[in-house]
Amino acid sequence: MAIVKMKKLSVIAMAERKTELMSGLLRLGCVEISEPDPSLLGEKVKELFEPSDSALTEVQEDISDVATTMGALKEYAGIKEGAFVKRESMSVEEFINDERFLGALDTSGEINRTVAEIDRLKSEEGRLRAKIAALSPWDGLDLPLEFRGTEHTKTYKVVCPLGIDKDEVQRELSEIGAYYQELSEDQQQKYGIVICHKEDKQQVVEIMRPYGFGVSTFPDMTGTPRENLLELKAALKKNRVDQKTNMEKIAVEVEETPDLKILSDRLLVESYVQKNQEKLLTNGNVVCFEGWIPAEEEDKVIKFLDEWGAAWETRDPLEEEMGDVPVKLKNNWLTKPLSMVTEMYSLPRYNNVDPNPLMAPFFILFYGIMMADMGYGLLMILIGLIVKKKFAPKGTAGHLFGLMFYCGISTFIMGAITGGFLGDFIPQLCRIINPESTFDLPHLFTPLNDTIVILVGGMALGFVHVITGMVISAVIKYRRKEYMSILWNEVTWWIVFAGLGLMILKVTNIVLYIAIAMVVVGSGWEAKGFGKVTAVFSSIYTNVTGFFGDILSYSRLMALMLAGSVIASVFNTLGSIPGGVVPFVIISLVGNALNFALNLLGCYVHDQRLQCLEFFGKFYEDGGKPFRPIAFDTKYVDIK
Repeated sequence: MAIVKMKKLSVIAMAERKTELMSGLLRLGCVEISEPDPSLLGEKVKELFEPSDSALTEVQEDISDVATTMGALKEYAGIKEGAFVKRESMSVEEFINDERFLGALDTSGEINRTVAEIDRLKSEEGRLRAKIAALSPWDGLDLPLEFRGTEHTKTYKVVCPLGIDKDEVQRELSEIGAYYQELSEDQQQKYGIVICHKEDKQQVVEIMRPYGFGVSTFPDMTGTPRENLLELKAALKKNRVDQKTNMEKIAVEVEETPDLKILSDRLLVESYVQKNQEKLLTNGNVVCFEGWIPAEEEDKVIKFLDEWGAAWETRDPLEEEMGDVPVKLKNNWLTKPLSMVTEMYSLPRYNNVDPNPLMAPFFILFYGIMMADMGYGLLMILIGLIVKKKFAPKGTAGHLFGLMFYCGISTFIMGAITGGFLGDFIPQLCRIINPESTFDLPHLFTPLNDTIVILVGGMALGFVHVITGMVISAVIKYRRKEYMSILWNEVTWWIVFAGLGLMILKVTNIVLYIAIAMVVVGSGWEAKGFGKVTAVFSSIYTNVTGFFGDILSYSRLMALMLAGSVIASVFNTLGSIPGGVVPFVIISLVGNALNFALNLLGCYVHDQRLQCLEFFGKFYEDGGKPFRPIAFDTKYVDIK
């Protein structure tokens, strides 16, 4: 498996056939379009070319409208998609059927108009409720709201804090012939009216100000508060009925959901087309663009361009273009799920290597070592199989459950080697049924009794992992003819490791002495002057501590295996305390479920760390851009 070889494509075609050209490229699904370099057009004509127009804005507005429609159906029709989207399979002709497309677009518009009406009614409901809340404290006032007084009197509708002394206020007002009456109160303030002579209104204001009085007015209302409240409550009731009617009107459209989903995908694909169309340059007569195509698809693309009378050219990417070449990984059934690990880190540069087939055996093995339980492994296998068969998720979700299946197999095998099935569930259960039982699952070693063996084994596997990364680095450098770098950065340290091994086995020390000499010479082979001395110490310190830290990092294989086994055993022990089979099974299964969920994520995170830091750090050059051709990339539909 490898990174797919790419070809640079340059095309010039007639502008009048632009729509058909884009439609054809969409069906091919293997051309990533980019704007051409204007300098390639020639100094005399490049000023005449400009980006091609598109309907992207209109399409994006339609996408937003359909999203609103789908949201309304979920809210008012109770549509639930679940964790996995059920995809409909159809041909290209069915997918681009204009009659179905336009019908769904009309349905979406009708639903959205109903949604707008519901939103208006909800806003109106809020205003009605606010008016009712404002008027309710004045329900006992038997005066029209527009009433301000008589020819000689002035009437105020007032509010004041709860803590004021009504008698004290009344006493002060009575001294000038004014009258104060409380009507009601709530949790925040009191409501009442003040009546006074018109010539005394300024004095009344001065008396009320220290007590925190405020004046309430209802400029848009006439009639008594009760009359207005009855009218408002009737309007609120009608508003609720109208809302319900419109919601039911949307719910009836639930049968149109499949067509609306197809419409959503149609618009999404159309947005891809329009975005790519903006990358075309045109002078009104011709359009031109550049792009990238997989070399294996070159004949198919060229055949299509020839049929449409386009002028084209393909070539291999230049050295200075390596950072811009899009990356497409070609993986098989085993390594494909590992794409999610690579993509979460970063795709490799085009001129690097595809890490998935190199990483797959290590990732799956390390995960199994850390999880190491037959029960957990069976659960992972079953979950992976059921989800893949029943729901067939695409993209990252599909990779996730595919990877879970493979790691489940590894987990089951390592669980069989260590004798773990939900920890020590079976031996504990046997002892509850028969206290004299000494049954134990067969095993080669166990995390609790052979911790040192597992630790040493994990670090030995780590050493193999690191050496593999160095070998890959050496191969890449060999292809680039960087022979001296291989000698001093890889071969030298392999000799160091071999010399250490021979010294420990007491075979000879000569190899180690030669290796040390190579380290000293190789550390400063690119440095100059006194820099050669400092380079030696820097290289020795960096590499020794680096290798030691890398190998020590693999102790997490033992740590997670031990932690998972201990936690499972603790829950099993807690379950055995009551002494009955039923409480034991309940407590143990609940505890193991928590342990399983914790380790499912924990082992993935630690496994990914080992790959991304210890392994990729030896050879991997990241920063690759994913290959994104103009294609049928859909959410609800599978195009045949």
